[in-house]
Amino acid sequence: MKRFPRLSQLARRLALSGVLVSSTAVVHPAPVGPSGAGPGPKTTQSSSASHYARWQASMDAFAAADKAQAPAEDGVLFVGSSTIRFWTQLPQDFRDVPVVINRGFGGSTMADCQYFVKQLVLQYRPRQVFVYAGDNDLAEGRSPQQVLDSFEGFVAAVRAELPDTRIAYISIKPSPLRAELMPRAREANALLAAYVRTLPNSDYIDIFTPMLDLQGAPRAELFGPDRLHLSGAGYRLWRSVIADYVGRGRATMQAGSDRAAEKATETAAAVPAAAAVQVSTGR
Repeated sequence: MKRFPRLSQLARRLALSGVLVSSTAVVHPAPVGPSGAGPGPKTTQSSSASHYARWQASMDAFAAADKAQAPAEDGVLFVGSSTIRFWTQLPQDFRDVPVVINRGFGGSTMADCQYFVKQLVLQYRPRQVFVYAGDNDLAEGRSPQQVLDSFEGFVAAVRAELPDTRIAYISIKPSPLRAELMPRAREANALLAAYVRTLPNSDYIDIFTPMLDLQGAPRAELFGPDRLHLSGAGYRLWRSVIADYVGRGRATMQAGSDRAAEKATETAAAVPAAAAVQVSTGR
């Protein structure tokens, strides 16, 4: 017992700094690369694929829906947990966007979205993707830093294959049922907001603040009877906030296309001019 005093002191310091994770926490997955399978550019803790077997029915349902009617590329994709899944009016709420795809699967985490990024995002090649996930991670015992790590892995996979796709992160919401998690949600949101600010062609959408009352508590009217999922009023609030961001990817990609077309036109015009100089000088 006397041989390991330094080890125990180190362990205590790591625990205090948040490096050691509680044994009750769910294991964080290894980020996936652009192929959707295997380690990506940032690797953390490994996780057995069996942990994700619970989502196979959801993935099969998405595949069946795609087979029945494949969504067009260059659309606006919403992915995340049950808040997205239950947003059944998404296409109607953003009807001015040509294609709105809902790939929410209830109970999912940011870690799950990262793991299934190929099925959920890459195959659709969207111009813009909105991500809502993270509160289930916190509820399952993950730390705010782990939520950020999962989102970073998600972003890396999307950007590796779809560099022009705009990515928007919708902040973790406050809810009456999980009021005790609000300090950790604030911490996670702060980490995610700071990270998104370093990314080009991206948005951080603060949905947390407008969902609070004057006393700083979650507004009860925005939630259903379970005090966790949104009511009709909650979705109307979300639509009003998120509407300002929908379509930004189109403008960015159109600007890129316009610049490419302009460059091609300039190049085409330069060729005859160069040829004329050569003729006039006899070269």
